[in-house]
Amino acid sequence: MNRPHEKNRESDWRKVGSAEKLQAKGKLKVRVNGRQIVIFDTASGLRACDNQCPHEGYPLSEGTVAGECTLTCNWHNWKFNLEDGSNLFGGDRLRVYPVRVEGSDLWLDISDPPFNQQYAEIIENLEDAFRDAEYDRIAREIARLTLIGADPLDSVRHAIRWSFEKMEFGWTHAYAGMADWLALYDELEHDQEARLVCLVESVFHAADDVLREADFPYPSHIKPFVESAFLDAIEREDEHTAIALINGAMDAEMTVDSLDGVLSAAALTHYNDFGHSLIYVSKIRELTSRLGESVAPPLLRSLVRSIVYATREDRIPEFREYSLSVSRWGQAEPEHRDEISATDLHGKSIRESLRTTVSASDQPVDVLYRALLVANATNMLRFDVAQQYKTHVTVSGNVNWLDFTHGITFANAVRIQCGRHPHLWPNGLLQMACFNGRNATFTDDGIDSLEWMPANPAHLLDTIREIVLNHDCDQPIVSVHLLKTFMAVRDECELLEATDSSVLLGALNRFFNTPLKRKQPRRTAYQSMKFVTQQQD
Repeated sequence: MNRPHEKNRESDWRKVGSAEKLQAKGKLKVRVNGRQIVIFDTASGLRACDNQCPHEGYPLSEGTVAGECTLTCNWHNWKFNLEDGSNLFGGDRLRVYPVRVEGSDLWLDISDPPFNQQYAEIIENLEDAFRDAEYDRIAREIARLTLIGADPLDSVRHAIRWSFEKMEFGWTHAYAGMADWLALYDELEHDQEARLVCLVESVFHAADDVLREADFPYPSHIKPFVESAFLDAIEREDEHTAIALINGAMDAEMTVDSLDGVLSAAALTHYNDFGHSLIYVSKIRELTSRLGESVAPPLLRSLVRSIVYATREDRIPEFREYSLSVSRWGQAEPEHRDEISATDLHGKSIRESLRTTVSASDQPVDVLYRALLVANATNMLRFDVAQQYKTHVTVSGNVNWLDFTHGITFANAVRIQCGRHPHLWPNGLLQMACFNGRNATFTDDGIDSLEWMPANPAHLLDTIREIVLNHDCDQPIVSVHLLKTFMAVRDECELLEATDSSVLLGALNRFFNTPLKRKQPRRTAYQSMKFVTQQQD
């Protein structure tokens, strides 16, 4: 019996058993060329399929055939049409095979469909799994891409295309995490399971972030790209014009790399969303470099949208001195002042951190950067974890580990982006000072820092990398922070002397070995009751 997918392929018919035996039992399990296949004698004739259910691998030979040719896997009630393998209830399609009888013998055609057909079916199944954010199904489809010899990175490319218009306010940690997962993917060349983890985590996080979200289309009109006009549109939070200008840049065949400077400037004009914007700018270059310019249009539009809508923390009272500090950059104390160090920034408030940084602004940027990086790492190492468990606190007291990890991942982005565009160093360094001052409030000097500093840094990094690859976090926002913090600390440690790197490694070690409380039922109830009560007063 012919099947639609037989067209344009060479048949590979194999004799597999006795027709008489099949007719006696109504079904027959056979193994051919390493595959376990089951043949059913249905009301519509003979039908053959893989014996493993594509859900969790249970034997379909123990399933139930009803109607013309509907097969039910009795473990989880997945149902398949044995005519073409389509899924009637569940998820993945079922592989079916042409079968015929010659005399008393059964014959199966086990030839694979043409590559293009296999690829299209896998991508269709992957998109279906993506829409429902089904982790296991996403993993299986990406594994199948690899099995047929396709580029498994196509799964990430498609995930970007499927998600970017569903992110109402632009980039999320899903895209930033993709860049780091792919960097890890590239270094794990000889560990195929770990490489699959990297791809599945990338695709699943995007799927989870846009689960059941509507589309939020982007303007399609084009304006010639002018840097000043683009920065002005961002400042006015005018998404329509900003996207039109970025469309114009792409129409003029400008690359992400050529836009890197203006995007960095837009990200650092304000203390955008506690530094997230600059982190995202640093990651878009990595993503397009690895995945190709075909992903640039969706990533750029989404990135610009996120910068437009980013909160501007420098406009709230506690960070308001940031803009004034930028204008004072270069007004340093006399040059005989000692080289600034992390100790000079220890325990400083936001205002004091900004003023200390400005007072040393005549010093080399690498000296300032190192002092601020180690200061932020020290804060992370000394985070008072009791803050996570307080219930009667104001909203401004909603502090957890991720407030401290951001100080390090932001610093990593500052070094990369300001290193490429040196005129932005004052902005980057002063925002690092903002991180230091804010987080210093929630530290505990009684923490024994030496306890967490590793005797064998290489062993610690290997151990933590394995934790990242085999984490137990059910929220991708948590697992991606494990990844991003690990990658940023590892990068920065390569540039630091042993004494300074030990502080970063100690902070990393403590972060990975201390609980991260994400849900706050009691605190939320307290703050909600306080809020509505105040509204009534």
